Amino acid sequence: MLCFDRAPYVLFKEDQEFLLAQRQSESRLHKNISYRPSKDVLRGAAGGPNELRRAHEIMRKYSQEVTRFLKQLLAPYAREMTLDFASFRPEEEQGRDLPLHKRNDLLHCDSFPTRPMNGHRILRCFTNINPTAPRIWNTTEGFSVLAEKYAADAGLAGFAAKGSAPSTSLVGSIKKALGLKAVNPSAYDRFMLRFHDYLKENSDFQQNCPKVRLEFQPGWTWICYTDSVPHAVMSGQFALEQTVIIPLTALITPDNAPIRVLERLAGKPLSRAA
Repeated sequence: MLCFDRAPYVLFKEDQEFLLAQRQSESRLHKNISYRPSKDVLRGAAGGPNELRRAHEIMRKYSQEVTRFLKQLLAPYAREMTLDFASFRPEEEQGRDLPLHKRNDLLHCDSFPTRPMNGHRILRCFTNINPTAPRIWNTTEGFSVLAEKYAADAGLAGFAAKGSAPSTSLVGSIKKALGLKAVNPSAYDRFMLRFHDYLKENSDFQQNCPKVRLEFQPGWTWICYTDSVPHAVMSGQFALEQTVIIPLTALITPDNAPIRVLERLAGKPLSRAA
């Protein structure tokens, strides 16, 4: 994890002040306010047309600035990294009413249900723009340790045995018939989604695993691979975040990637694309 005691990119004070006054929509479909750079679309924000337009402009500028910074900082990955979603998280995390699998205050490793990674890495850059309060995380032992302890119980062998054949599910067939893009996750992606839920469901792990408390003070920025750094957000309000995807082939140490850790445990490949 890399941490900076100030935002290492341009974030105008007036834009930050505008965001601090925003709230997300009341729809349960949106966990955060999200910006999708590839489509230049904002989702989950509340307010009138002028507010939504301003929020859209700010999130677009934020995404562009953070991407520029990440490409400078991570020069070996700059050409191959892929820009994913950005988000603004205006809600207080402590005591937030969310379903179990969507709760942020339970330790987990990230996996995307609608965007299969096929072993590629999820790198996220966060900034706490709260002017007065820190954002509190817990973390614990790294992914390789958790996989050694829990992957078998979470069903790794079964996912590996089924392999990464194209999906023939009813939902996939219906989407194909309607001309919609069907998501065919690899064995790796299916297991990572299960592992995400398994860790959140495992009350013994959540209560008794060793924990490290991290306090990200107002204005701080931090970067980590959230697919391999277990994390839980215990409290905090007003955070910006940008996700980029780093291809497995671009990694300097690919053997440390979660997919390689799991393949060593399973004794089988978990993605055709990896």
